[in-house]
Amino acid sequence: MEGSVVTVVLFAALLHASWNALVKAGPDKYLTTLLVACGAGAVSLPLLPFAAMPRADSWPWLIASACCQVIYYRLLAAAYKHGDMSQAYPLMRGAAPLLVALASVPLLGERLHWRQDVAITLICGGVLTLTILRGASAGADTAANRAARRRATAYALLNAAVIAAYTMIDGVGVRKSAAPAAYTMWLFVLTAALLLLCSTNRWREIPAYARAHLRVMLLGGFGTLASYGLALWAMTHAPVAAVAALRETAILFAAVIAALFLREKLAPGRILAITLIACGAIVMRLG
Repeated sequence: MEGSVVTVVLFAALLHASWNALVKAGPDKYLTTLLVACGAGAVSLPLLPFAAMPRADSWPWLIASACCQVIYYRLLAAAYKHGDMSQAYPLMRGAAPLLVALASVPLLGERLHWRQDVAITLICGGVLTLTILRGASAGADTAANRAARRRATAYALLNAAVIAAYTMIDGVGVRKSAAPAAYTMWLFVLTAALLLLCSTNRWREIPAYARAHLRVMLLGGFGTLASYGLALWAMTHAPVAAVAALRETAILFAAVIAALFLREKLAPGRILAITLIACGAIVMRLG
């Protein structure tokens, strides 16, 4: 892989971790995720007339992916409401490739390589460690804190399943579209529209919240769109497996951002768990 491609992929991973940090730092996690999604849709919408229309047979996959994205954003907000970013993000990002690999066996008839067996062991070890650890930044280990960590873990693991689902859906849909860039932009536009339709109970709050957090909307929207777009570009210049593996460095970027900017304390056990999940996710992608 050329050095320029490596740089682009690492920057995409940093962008992904950064917009997640914006969500975690927001006073209202759900409305912040809504702003980020709408920001990505707003950036994409004016570009659509200049992009080729995705082929007709890709639209069912596109709509299915948008529905999954709506669930993804809602679970993301719930996970960050109850837990640290350094807990939830590795679980969501690391467990997703594990679930894709496991699902491919019964659904696609694929067999796991020995490297994937190693990856499964690493990810499961990291997930188990994160699950049983006391939250380092949670203060006293009270019953309320333990319950919050359990909820954060549950939401993060559910979201990993959603990520795995839309990953497999988009894997088919993008190929059928014959227009990856347009497919991506339509995905963000449809996701924003569906998320707004599913948030009718919060409509009165959205205008004031958007005015107060316009920068988050623009930066977060651009971050999620650019992160996906740069990764897509990199996959046209390097092997998909290598790009996907390098993208998992986002787990490590997220841990650093959580420690430096969100002031989350990373105990040795949590650092070990994050490292295990990151290594397992990379090995899984390369397997």
